[in-house]
Amino acid sequence: MFQDEAGFGRINKPKKCWCKKGTRPVVPCHHIREYRYLYGAVSPLDGELFTLVMTGTDTAHMNVFLDQLSLAYPNDYILLLLDNAAWHRSGTLVIPENIELFPLLPYTPELNPIEQIWEEIREKGFRNEVFDSLRRVVDRLCMVTVNLMDDVERVASITHRSWLIDALMF
Repeated sequence: MFQDEAGFGRINKPKKCWCKKGTRPVVPCHHIREYRYLYGAVSPLDGELFTLVMTGTDTAHMNVFLDQLSLAYPNDYILLLLDNAAWHRSGTLVIPENIELFPLLPYTPELNPIEQIWEEIREKGFRNEVFDSLRRVVDRLCMVTVNLMDDVERVASITHRSWLIDALMF
């Protein structure tokens, strides 16, 4: 599985959108810096996606994520590929027995297929919209993520990379 975290919040970046010819689209925007973080792990082979919404990105939150991932897949041995964030390498990180961490090359987010999941979630749930509270951000994040998790074929399609699948099928 491939793991990463992504921030979702009340600050937004206007994106391209369709509008009637001859008119200029009006896109709401604000810069309130409140965030929640989606921790996730994805298996590109079968489209399995595991996520948790958390309040921060640090070793304590990563420990909770690893513990919950281990509990969700108690009969599996998980090779978890992840980036080199400080909390992924911390000496106080508690790694469950059925999980082994494998760091990706530094500064190579393109090697992590879960990055495409974050883009899909932003595209489907957060495009050109302003939220009046952080609670609404979390509600939308959960709704979009659950809908995505229910469609393993779509997740596999989004995260599929031929070179990756070939390497995993040794």
